[in-house]
Amino acid sequence: MRAIELSGASWRKSSYSNSDGGNCLEVADGVTPLVPVRDSKDPGRGVLVFGPRAWGHFVRAYRSTST
Repeated sequence: MRAIELSGASWRKSSYSNSDGGNCLEVADGVTPLVPVRDSKDPGRGVLVFGPRAWGHFVRAYRSTST
C-alpha cells in the first residue's frame, strides 16, 4: 500500500452530516482520483481512502438506508 499525502488537503464536512455534531464525515477534495474520508470529531484517528467506484457504492448504500 502506498502512502497518500494529505497534509495540504482541503477537508469539507459532508452535506449528510447533521448540525448537532453527530454523524460528521469529512471528505478531502482535490486528491483525484481518490476520495479520502475521516471522522470530523476525531480527525487524527485515521483516514479511509476510497476509489471512485467504491465511493459511489458507499454513497448509494448510505442513501438507500437513510430514507
